[in-house]
Amino acid sequence: MDATPYSKLMASVATGEGEARVDVPEDWLQGRTLFGGLQAAIALRAMRTLVPETPLRSLQVAFMSPVPGGPVTAKARVLRSGKNVAYVEGSIVDGDKTLCLVVGAFGAARPSVVNLRPQQPAAPPSDAEAATYAPGRRLAFTQHFRPRWVVGATPYSGEGVSHNMIELAMNDTGNATEAHVVAMADFIPPIALAYLSEPAPAASLTWMLELLTDDFGAMPLEGWRVDAELMAAGGGYTNQSLVLWGPGGVPVALGRQSMVVFG
Repeated sequence: MDATPYSKLMASVATGEGEARVDVPEDWLQGRTLFGGLQAAIALRAMRTLVPETPLRSLQVAFMSPVPGGPVTAKARVLRSGKNVAYVEGSIVDGDKTLCLVVGAFGAARPSVVNLRPQQPAAPPSDAEAATYAPGRRLAFTQHFRPRWVVGATPYSGEGVSHNMIELAMNDTGNATEAHVVAMADFIPPIALAYLSEPAPAASLTWMLELLTDDFGAMPLEGWRVDAELMAAGGGYTNQSLVLWGPGGVPVALGRQSMVVFG
């Protein structure tokens, strides 16, 4: 079966007030569940039916249960709406069961004398090649991305390095959208998996994403970079942070993720 480009998949999402529905093909699976970034993007699409224009400032995501491929339904409701900021809840549901829970903070810009932007560190020289998709050896959703590990190592390489620097592109057409940013920010696998030499189960528990700009509509889907750090690991749980840089070193998002790794 041919892979479904991300923009085509997101364009097929049917929406109503506080609701989004889409049929997700198997090429977007991350093991036995949908790619986490896609789960968040589908929930966000439902949330956007209630808050269509206000810039997204942060997402907090709890991956509570596997979301299988096929028909996916997201529901959304406004938790609180003030003069400048709205809090909206989105969830992937199966009947009355919540599979993924998302809380978004949407905030209008306001004047401020404080203006501090992260500066992208220079990348060291590297002759590493882009990781290629291999059916049966890599998770299905990874075929939609083109990563190159400038620093760090791929999962199960046994070359544990706590800092990763990954050049990233998406196999899609057009320019970046809010949904593309969410997907690219969640692409990086658990850094702890590079410490292992054999495959082992892993899963995300929670994910927090903070957007630093909403002005990415002119950015191509090439030339992105993820700088990520494994901050702590123990008892099968890991904690990592990241910065997502757009083309030209533009700071786009910050992230934190808690995961479990059984190995």
